[in-house]
Amino acid sequence: MDKNEALSLLESLVEEAQVAILSTVDTDGRPAMRWMTPAVVKGRPGSLFAVTSPHFRKVKHIESHPDVEWMIQTRDLNRIVNVRGRISPVDNPSLKSEVLEGIGKRLDIFWRVNRKVEFLVLETVITEVSLFRPLEQKREFVKIR
Repeated sequence: MDKNEALSLLESLVEEAQVAILSTVDTDGRPAMRWMTPAVVKGRPGSLFAVTSPHFRKVKHIESHPDVEWMIQTRDLNRIVNVRGRISPVDNPSLKSEVLEGIGKRLDIFWRVNRKVEFLVLETVITEVSLFRPLEQKREFVKIR
């Protein structure tokens, strides 16, 4: 699997799964995981996006430890993709609009928890993608950057 195939697979899996687990490191150096709604934005290959409130704890985690890992899987667990990269909060109106266009309909819980309607985009610049196919006992790694 080459870089383009890995990114294409990631895009299709994000579309199929619609949710993923984001793993960060908190300010005390402990791992923290949470369910997120990821997005791939057309014309921005090599990045994975999500939204968060500027007031949520994960923003502090990201500011102190920007290296993260995402895990995305199919419902039947025949493909599991892990994505490593560096994440940063972005407060850009154009990017916010692009991301919301892709995942806005799937953010019901986010809007219930974040009543102030303030949000940032989290951009993960992907450095590595790994694909695990448990039934085949096969794992592939692709360096993106």
